[in-house]
Amino acid sequence: MTGPGGPAPARSFGRFVADAAAAGQLVVQPRMGFGDPVRMRAGLERTRFAAATTVGTLTIDSYTRVGDLAGARAALAEGVPLNGYPITAHPVERTRALLAGVRDDSFPVQVRHGSSRPEAIIRALTAAGLDATEGGPVSYCLPYGRTPLRESVDNWARGCELLAELAPPPRVPHLETFGGCMLGQLCPPGLLVALSLLEGLFFVEHGIREISLSYAQQTDRAQDTEAVRALRRLAAEFLPPAVDWHVVLYTYMGVYPATEAGAYRLLRSSARLAVLAGAQRLIVKTAAEAHRIPTVGENVRALEVAAAAAAAEWPSPRPSGTGVDALDSPYGVDGLMGPAGADAPEVLEDSEVYVEARAFVEAVLGIGKETGAALRIAFDRGYLDIPYCLHPDNAGRSRSFVDAGGRLRWSRVGAMPVAPGPAPAGGPRALTADGLLAALYTVAQRHDRPDLYDATDRPGPHRPRGLRGRPGPGDPRGRPDEHGHHGPPG
Repeated sequence: MTGPGGPAPARSFGRFVADAAAAGQLVVQPRMGFGDPVRMRAGLERTRFAAATTVGTLTIDSYTRVGDLAGARAALAEGVPLNGYPITAHPVERTRALLAGVRDDSFPVQVRHGSSRPEAIIRALTAAGLDATEGGPVSYCLPYGRTPLRESVDNWARGCELLAELAPPPRVPHLETFGGCMLGQLCPPGLLVALSLLEGLFFVEHGIREISLSYAQQTDRAQDTEAVRALRRLAAEFLPPAVDWHVVLYTYMGVYPATEAGAYRLLRSSARLAVLAGAQRLIVKTAAEAHRIPTVGENVRALEVAAAAAAAEWPSPRPSGTGVDALDSPYGVDGLMGPAGADAPEVLEDSEVYVEARAFVEAVLGIGKETGAALRIAFDRGYLDIPYCLHPDNAGRSRSFVDAGGRLRWSRVGAMPVAPGPAPAGGPRALTADGLLAALYTVAQRHDRPDLYDATDRPGPHRPRGLRGRPGPGDPRGRPDEHGHHGPPG
């Protein structure tokens, strides 16, 4: 069938990921966006033909992201370089030409933006024939935005409904939650898992039937594994059976290793985590991440390094299955669930992360039937409280810390329905300024200086105490993520 944006691909974004997983392949995806359509197309083409199973990305520029559409048009007219593709400023014919012959059944493309006001972006992407994007009423508002949470929830309700309306069958609109990436670092996994699931439920309530649930790699491999598995289990328990979903893992989003070797160690560890924990798609980071916006070549290199690391971990091609009720299968379910591998039974264990995430989910859903309204009330009452977040709609009473074993825990919980973690031996739970800096840089240090850690990739007896002092001018530490976000404020 041919619509305004051209023929609809035979496979949806989610179906492509599921098919890849069923074939024993982790889908890898860059964070890539350029204002120049020629350069943007070159990036998509290089991504498509990388030695990996890939999907493409159109990351939107900052003007469009914050709703300054006139600013995006003016920048384009004046030839000002942009940090992403201004999809609302370019004529739709230009975006269709950009995608023609690149995006098809074997190479889906997702639009990534970070906007709490997504309507114009959704109109532009669907007009161009695209169906897949990402966002969330909470995660695209807190912790860095200025939009009131109530307004963001309303905007995203309309955004979901608009996406479903403008991409009707046989097109399949796909939405990815950003809730599992909240703050980038130092948000304990239980809250990330809960937010990701709650945003997924919100999408479904507003007409989306194919979603992906995000989780961002944190400080401890074992805890991250629990988190991905908890997310899969909660999705199977709470999402309607007719909803297709998969889990997408983000390579660490906090302060990134300053050395190329360290950056690739961290990237490979995220690919291994994705395979062993059961994520089907990985958003990669490049070795240039700590220094500048990466080139197309650096993005392709990251995709191929991650794919190779994932292939080395994958046990074998998996048999097909159907339905999400086969969660105890060692191979997941037809790619819609993760390749849990030989230790799949752990998925059903009440891990620490699962118990905490479920407490958050039940506290929110217990407020009322409408998830959007429940999310607003939950933040108002402090049941959900993002640590180190200064947004006026966040209670701001929670704090976190990295314990001696490397796990992220709560030092203060405010009104949240969970307990604080045990105090570190010989010290208080509450972070000092030095402790916060050490926590922010611990992952980067671990991968830049593996000689200081034990062979399990966990902090060993020689764990360094962390960097002291804030990064100075020109210091590569603390560069922004794909949405221009830095690490959490102190």
